[in-house]
Amino acid sequence: MIVGILKEIKAEENRVCMTPAGVEVMKANDHSVLVEKDAGNGSGFDDAMYTKAGAEIVDTPKAIFDRSDMVMHVKEPLPSEYELIREGQIVFTYLHLAAAEELTRALIKSKAVCIAYETIQKPDRSLPLLTPMSEVAGRMAIQQGAKYLEMAQGGHGVLLGGVPGVDPGNVVVIGGGVVGVNAAKMACGLGAKVYILDMNLDRLRYLSDVMPANCFLLYSSPAALRELIKTADVVVGAVLVTGAKAPRLVTREMLKTMKPGSVLVDVAIDQGGCFETSKATTHGDPIYVVDGVVHYCVANMPGAVPRTSTMALTNATLPYAVEIANKGWKAAMQESNEIKLGANVIDGKVTYRAVAEAFGLEYAAVDNLL
Repeated sequence: MIVGILKEIKAEENRVCMTPAGVEVMKANDHSVLVEKDAGNGSGFDDAMYTKAGAEIVDTPKAIFDRSDMVMHVKEPLPSEYELIREGQIVFTYLHLAAAEELTRALIKSKAVCIAYETIQKPDRSLPLLTPMSEVAGRMAIQQGAKYLEMAQGGHGVLLGGVPGVDPGNVVVIGGGVVGVNAAKMACGLGAKVYILDMNLDRLRYLSDVMPANCFLLYSSPAALRELIKTADVVVGAVLVTGAKAPRLVTREMLKTMKPGSVLVDVAIDQGGCFETSKATTHGDPIYVVDGVVHYCVANMPGAVPRTSTMALTNATLPYAVEIANKGWKAAMQESNEIKLGANVIDGKVTYRAVAEAFGLEYAAVDNLL
């Protein structure tokens, strides 16, 4: 199979979907790899490194799309790429379609085989291709929250860890999954007082055993959230409904009860955001203020640390990419339920129920296409 590695074109996105080491593995499995010129520069991998690993450097994205059986990205295709996607071509990347109707309709029109990183799921319901970026984003959420609490950045001047004789800051993490736990670990490590809210009692019991003493586990409810955010310095939105749009949990009315200069970090913004006042921002213009509360809603947070993110992502995606390339998408899905759950749009049909429901589109079971 010919596999195409595209350069990211989303604003300030410096990751690349495959390292030179990943190319070497693809070549060992008898696949050809095309890499768009300068695709790896932002992550510290130059064209010479890809050439040495066995890739062919290609000048334009059009040439990648024209020649490749499977194209790989980190972020979702953007409008300039819609017309380049060919019928029957495999598109393997993060898609987040439930929050992107225009992209969903473009992929339907393309009749491509669109497999989303974020809905590939293991039998234990974990999301192996979302996990590494969730780990990065969760840890970054606290770094960013702490930074924007500084008065010079628009915050109210609280040091999250406090100092002896002065109370630490309060951090509220909504969601006890991978993002939430990584955010809480970072905040606890700084010395903040941390609350994790989740609706899964078994998860809360587990976290109560493994999290440090300055982390408090609470069952999530609108009433609990309303009370906690009144004293919060940083609130991290870390909720995820697999493949679906994120629920809006913090309303505009709740926002008005928060301390001026407190910070909201919405890690769920890729799926539409979990705060009513959320709108996607960029690394170049990361924040805005509503009712005195600083909002950080960067849609590709791990793109700020591309070296770490690219290596972590390749570690996770490469085994699946190799399996798809070795077997073809149909056989790969027939033999692996994990990959089958990644199918979002195939041959003009929406094959992921949550995406179909988000836009009132007809759902087609992927089994009927295999």
